Amino acid sequence: MKLGDGVEAAIHCAATLAGVDGNSTMPGAALAECFGLSPSYLLKHLNQLTAARILESVPGPAGGYRLARAAERITLLDIVLAVEGREPAFRCGEIRQRGPVKIDASAYVKPCGINAAMLRAERAYRAALADVKLSDIVAEYAAEGDPRSYAASCAFVERHQRPQKSASSKQT
Repeated sequence: MKLGDGVEAAIHCAATLAGVDGNSTMPGAALAECFGLSPSYLLKHLNQLTAARILESVPGPAGGYRLARAAERITLLDIVLAVEGREPAFRCGEIRQRGPVKIDASAYVKPCGINAAMLRAERAYRAALADVKLSDIVAEYAAEGDPRSYAASCAFVERHQRPQKSASSKQT
């Protein structure tokens, strides 16, 4: 099974946004810079994550992106489905019912064994992704990643995050 490059970008961006303070945001351009991606390419995936309510997009000059919910409540499956869609990776076209060896449709009452096996594998794959929370990925990186890489990532987030004014500070 091959996932699109957007899945990797989406997971990395969500993990980066998990490090943003409170209600602060990070601009899409900074996320693109962080991973050496084209801003227009990344925007498509950020929009998919926003539509899936994994990210929240805050408009305006101090706007950007932030997690829409706690990293503990976001799974890798949530992100993969937001980017790749909900359809199974394998889609049976019932090709066994075509070509010169096909027979009467009544011979195909049992589901295709290949399709059944592929759907079992899909369920296992999705269950494994559903077991991994974004917070797990972030915690593992903090605990086991190269300290230089972790420090550089934290410094990048600190430089590029945009604090948001709270509703109470807007009333004056």
